[in-house]
Amino acid sequence: MNAPDQARPLITDELEVLSALVPLERQTIIELGCGAAQMARSLLKRFPGSSITGLEVDQRQHAKNLANPQEGLHFVAAGAQAIPAADASFDLALMLKSLHHVPMPLLATALNEAARVLRDGGHLYVSEPVYGGPFNEVIRTYNEEGAVRAAAQAAVDQAVAQGPWAQVAEQHFDMPVRFASFDDFEGRMMRPTFADHKLDEAKIAAARRAFLAHAHPDGSADFLRPMHVRLLRRKSR
Repeated sequence: MNAPDQARPLITDELEVLSALVPLERQTIIELGCGAAQMARSLLKRFPGSSITGLEVDQRQHAKNLANPQEGLHFVAAGAQAIPAADASFDLALMLKSLHHVPMPLLATALNEAARVLRDGGHLYVSEPVYGGPFNEVIRTYNEEGAVRAAAQAAVDQAVAQGPWAQVAEQHFDMPVRFASFDDFEGRMMRPTFADHKLDEAKIAAARRAFLAHAHPDGSADFLRPMHVRLLRRKSR
């Protein structure tokens, strides 16, 4: 594992960060780009009085979500740039490593949509991976995200400066990520259902070399993924 930054806490469960920043009991929540909804499922187990609507554009993941129902959790096939919900219908919106996946020309639209569906005083929790560190260097061998990561942060900056948002908190922390082998890494990170990284032999070989440079003798590898959270509050209309 790469050495931790002493200035950043090590967080194994991001729900700890979220629950320290905003109320989660009896809240109406929307997650924009929910993936497998791991955070949502954990949140509802801890705060069963809340309800969560999970939006996902990946049709294969959406089908998996529908096949695994949970009380209080509802799934909708849609993107953050066009949320099929009424104005002022949620207390909290979550974007967990999803903002940089919104098409760059639609980032401002997505943030405006989040503001539209939140009640006045509601919060938007934006959690994004930091573009830097050994784990990012492995990912860069097949998926260069420098431009989209920067664009996502710039869109938040602009929304705070000119839009309906006030930033009320900001946190940096590291999250541990473990892979049993390079094959495990390839399956989980290089071949997601929501993206085609146009893999070829050269990209796979480059990723394998970068991964194995950090691997233990048994082929497994541990990384720290630096994360950046920004909490925005919806201003009064």
